[in-house]
Amino acid sequence: MKNQDETIGWSRTEMAWRAAQDIPDSTYVNLGVGMPVMVAQYIPKDREVIYHTENGLLGMGPVPPKESIDLELINAGNEPVTALPGSCYFHQGDSFAMIRGGHIDICVLGAMQVAENGDLANWSTGVPGTVPSVGGAMDLVAGVKRIFVITQHCTKFKEPKLLQECSYPLTGKKVVSRVYTDLAVIDVIDKGFKLVELAPGITFDYVQSKTGATIHQ
Repeated sequence: MKNQDETIGWSRTEMAWRAAQDIPDSTYVNLGVGMPVMVAQYIPKDREVIYHTENGLLGMGPVPPKESIDLELINAGNEPVTALPGSCYFHQGDSFAMIRGGHIDICVLGAMQVAENGDLANWSTGVPGTVPSVGGAMDLVAGVKRIFVITQHCTKFKEPKLLQECSYPLTGKKVVSRVYTDLAVIDVIDKGFKLVELAPGITFDYVQSKTGATIHQ
C-alpha cells in the first residue's frame, strides 16, 4: 500500500520495518494498535525486545495461528497474541503503574497530527458526534521515555499531518521524539522538525511541500 500519490515513498510494511531498525536491544516496548503493531515483525533477529501491553501482559508474543487462538489472551487492541516463555500477567492497575513510573523505554503510536514542538493529537478530531478513542495513549505519552509516531505524511484528503500547531485535541504536549512517515523519518528537536532520512525517490522539497511546518536539514 503506497501513500496518497500511490507511486512513491515507503509502503506501510516498509514504514514498520524502518521504525523497527531504531528500537535498541534489551528495551521494553509498547506498540499502539494498527500500523504500530506491525513494527514487532521487523525487529532484527539479534535484538531482544520485551513487549508490554497496557491490559496486563509483559512478554507478549506474535499473533498465533487461527487454530491456537485463545480469546482470553489479547493485546490492548483486542487482537489475539501469544505469551512468550518468561512472560507475566498482572492487574491493569499495575500495568499503568509501569507506564506512569517510567519503566517502558519506547512506545510506538499512530497519529492524526504532530506539531513541530512535539505535541501529539491521536485520539479525537473534536468533531461533535464522532467517537473518540483515548485508550492508554495519554498515560503512555506522559510516562514512556521515548515516543515514536508512525503515520502517513498526509491525510486521505492530502492535508499535512505534521504542522506548526495541532488543531485537534491533544493527547500530550511536547512528547514526540521521532516521526516515521511514508515520505521521511523526522526528528522533533528544540527548533522544530529535523530531517533524518528521506524515503527512496523522495526529495527534500517534496517533503517540505507536504508538511505544514518548516523542516530543518
